[in-house]
Amino acid sequence: MTAGGTAVQHLRAALVAGASWLACRLPEGLLIGLADAAGELWYRLAPGRAARGRRNLRRVCEWLAGEGLGPTAARAAAHDPAALERLLRSAFRHQARYYLEVALTPAVSPAYIRRRLVVETPEVVDELLDRDGPLIIIGLHFGALELPALYLADRTGRIPTAPMETIDDPPLQRWFERTRGSVGVRIVGLREARRELLAALERGEIVGLVADRDITGGGIPTPLFGHPAPLPAGPALLALESGAPTCVAAVRRTGRGRYRGRMERVELPASGTRRERVTGFLAAEAAAFERVVATAPDQWWAIFFPIWPDLEAPAHSPGER
Repeated sequence: MTAGGTAVQHLRAALVAGASWLACRLPEGLLIGLADAAGELWYRLAPGRAARGRRNLRRVCEWLAGEGLGPTAARAAAHDPAALERLLRSAFRHQARYYLEVALTPAVSPAYIRRRLVVETPEVVDELLDRDGPLIIIGLHFGALELPALYLADRTGRIPTAPMETIDDPPLQRWFERTRGSVGVRIVGLREARRELLAALERGEIVGLVADRDITGGGIPTPLFGHPAPLPAGPALLALESGAPTCVAAVRRTGRGRYRGRMERVELPASGTRRERVTGFLAAEAAAFERVVATAPDQWWAIFFPIWPDLEAPAHSPGER
C-alpha cells in the first residue's frame, strides 16, 4: 500500500473525514432522514444497480416464500412486483444507512452500544466471548456491519484482526484503516490476509472476515437460497487449519438507532476428506447466512453485487454494472 495519492484523492479523503467529523456532531434523527433521502435518490439514479438488486432480491424472496420464512412483506415480494419494489427501495435506504454508520463510527461509545443493541443469542455470545483462545467470526454485507466489531471490543477488550479490500485511493484507504483501528480492529490487506489471520489465531486472538461474496474469484459453488453461489473458502480453511471455533455474527436495524444482534456457531465436519470438510463447512455457513438474511432481507446489501452466476448472464441487463 503506497503512502502517496493524487491531489484529488487527498481532497476526497479530506472531504470524507470532514463529513464524518460533522456527522458525529449533528442530531441522529436528522442524519438518518438525510441517509434515507439519499437512498431514495440513489434508487432513482442507478437503474443498473436497481436491476441487479431486483433480480437478487426476488430470488431471496422466492426462497423465503417457499420455505415459509421471513417477514410477510418479503414473502409477498416473491409474487407481487409492487411489494418487491418497496423492498428494493428499502434496501437502497439501508445501504445508505450503512455508509452513515461508517461515518459515525468514531463517535460510537460503549455506552451507546449497550443502550441500543439487543443480543438475541446471549447463550452463544457468552459461550464464545467469555473465554480465552482463538475465535473466527464471519460477517456478511448485512445491516450494521461495523457494530459487531464495536460490540466485541467493548465486551472483551480484545483487538480482532480483519482483512479489508484495498481500494485504489491510498488517502481514503488510510482513513478507513484509521477509523476502524480507532475502535479496536487491526486491518490487514487481502493479499496477506491468510498469513496474518492464521498467525493471529495461533496467538490465540480473534479474527473476523466478511464472507458472503466472492471478491477474488476463487469461491466454491455452494447452495445459497436454493441456487449455487461461489463463496470464499477462507473461513473454512482457517477453521480447518487452526481448529478455532467459528461463528456467524450479524446486527440488523430495528428502528432509528435501535439494533438486534445474533451469533450462531458454524461447525466444521469432524471427518471426511479435506475438500468434503471444506464444502460441508461452507454449506453450514450458507445456511446460517440464510437464517440471518431471513430476519430482514432488505438489509442484505450484497444484493447490489454479483452473487449467483446464472443471474449475471449478459441477456439480463445490457450495460449494467
